[in-house]
Amino acid sequence: MRRWILFLISILVGIAVGVFYGWFIQPIAYTNTSPGALKQDYQTDYVLMVAEIYSLEENAANATRRLASLGDLPGAEIVRQAILFAEQSGYNEQDLDRLRRLRLVLEEATSPLMTPGP
Repeated sequence: MRRWILFLISILVGIAVGVFYGWFIQPIAYTNTSPGALKQDYQTDYVLMVAEIYSLEENAANATRRLASLGDLPGAEIVRQAILFAEQSGYNEQDLDRLRRLRLVLEEATSPLMTPGP
């Protein structure tokens, strides 16, 4: 019985030392954590998530705002780059359709309106 008690005490001491070290001696410091810092494959997944949300709520302004966190490019250009990567990476056709639909909507939202002259 004494052997089990010593084993449990050593496990608890090890956990306590690990938590103390992780929280106080060398805690995690987050730097450069914006979505724009992600690698291209993760950025494409992020754009796909935005496209999925757009397919549910159909709000181009919200989609544009979400895509703005990926960089200074226009939303339609960000989606275009994501489509190119997705095609090369073998994304399924349903995901590609969502991305293409979002790109069309964003291009229409940013294109100047054609008004007839006087």
